[in-house]
Amino acid sequence: MPNLDIGMLLRSLVLSAPAILFGLTIHEFSHGWVAWRLGDPTARSQGRLTLNPLKHLDPIGTVFLFLFRFGWAKPVPIDPTYFRHPDRDMALSSLAGPASNLLTAGIAGLLVRALMLFGVSGFPVALLDYFVLFNLILCFFNLIPIPPLDGSRLVYYFLPAHLAAGYARLERYGFMILIGLIFAGRLLGFSLVWAVLGPPVRLFSVVFSGHSLI
Repeated sequence: MPNLDIGMLLRSLVLSAPAILFGLTIHEFSHGWVAWRLGDPTARSQGRLTLNPLKHLDPIGTVFLFLFRFGWAKPVPIDPTYFRHPDRDMALSSLAGPASNLLTAGIAGLLVRALMLFGVSGFPVALLDYFVLFNLILCFFNLIPIPPLDGSRLVYYFLPAHLAAGYARLERYGFMILIGLIFAGRLLGFSLVWAVLGPPVRLFSVVFSGHSLI
């Protein structure tokens, strides 16, 4: 039995590692690329406009993604003073990360459907399923409206200025809020974060790949 558990763990790591590395990389690259197209050269000048995952990985965020199925990378630096329309362009740059993960999940899901249509199963389908799953997790986790996650940048854009200023002050506590939600969920016996992520991840995994991945 221990050998079986180790084998399952290794298989899970082999399948999940490419999906996690690509998902985190395309997410941060897309932030920087859209910001660059909107006039901000910061990410490019700091070597972050690249698909090299080593430039983007955050050790803690990557470990969280492996262990808890949600996580983050090192934020790409964005300077809104370069934007012609700072509020709008910051929202667009923030949305680019989750959008790139959703697009990646959609493409992987189409490939899953194509392989299954031709009777292919096993490792290729399992690998693509992980691409669908982890990119959906990255997409919807980052859309949670807790600063500094991407969803908070969209909230800033739509809030009146006097409310946005107060909301922005939450950013210094954002990481602690997320950790608090994780541990509160453990005390309650269910994941509060996964209660939010689960429904859209399940829905889109079915839409994209034809079957639920959770």
